[in-house]
Amino acid sequence: MSSSRKPVHLAVYDSLADWETGHTTAYLARAGYEVLTTGPSREAVRSVGGLRVQPDLALDDLRPEDSTLLILPGADLWDTGDDLAPFARKARAFLDAGVPVAAICGATAGLAREGLLDDRDHTSAVSFYLAATGYKGGERYVDTDAVTDGKLVTAGPTEPVAFAREVFRLLGVYEGEVLDAWYRLYHDSDAEAFAVLQKAGVS
Repeated sequence: MSSSRKPVHLAVYDSLADWETGHTTAYLARAGYEVLTTGPSREAVRSVGGLRVQPDLALDDLRPEDSTLLILPGADLWDTGDDLAPFARKARAFLDAGVPVAAICGATAGLAREGLLDDRDHTSAVSFYLAATGYKGGERYVDTDAVTDGKLVTAGPTEPVAFAREVFRLLGVYEGEVLDAWYRLYHDSDAEAFAVLQKAGVS
């Protein structure tokens, strides 16, 4: 990995949906990015799937200038209180600094509550899920698999592959025919796409 390339940071917290960001982090790592986890503290958290994750750093120690991207997965805790509100505030700091943020599933509701979707195109599980947050961005909701607006990627819980696609496009990891082939292989099980990836040296 290039020493000048900053790490990608994956937010981790209790009840995180561990299946939602796997494609994204795996292929960012294969592309040479260091993936670091950031939690509410350095204390271990446990995912919905029962995986115990030891954060690399606490959220308070994460600075936008030290990162390429902040990834926010869904979690039950996004909808049961304000425990994860600090992660939405950190997303605001990232976006204000011009550093990308990618949010999927319940994390989109957290961003909505923080006001970050009021003036950006976005998506989520369904429009009324976000409407229940009381946010003001309903007219910017796009009923599609994943949306990129500027430095922000959003996606619903059933679209981890589209979520990854948008992140790769935003960071320039894969482009054009290769990006399309990656998506077709992992989303549509299109065997013909494998040959395109193989030719491009993408495994």
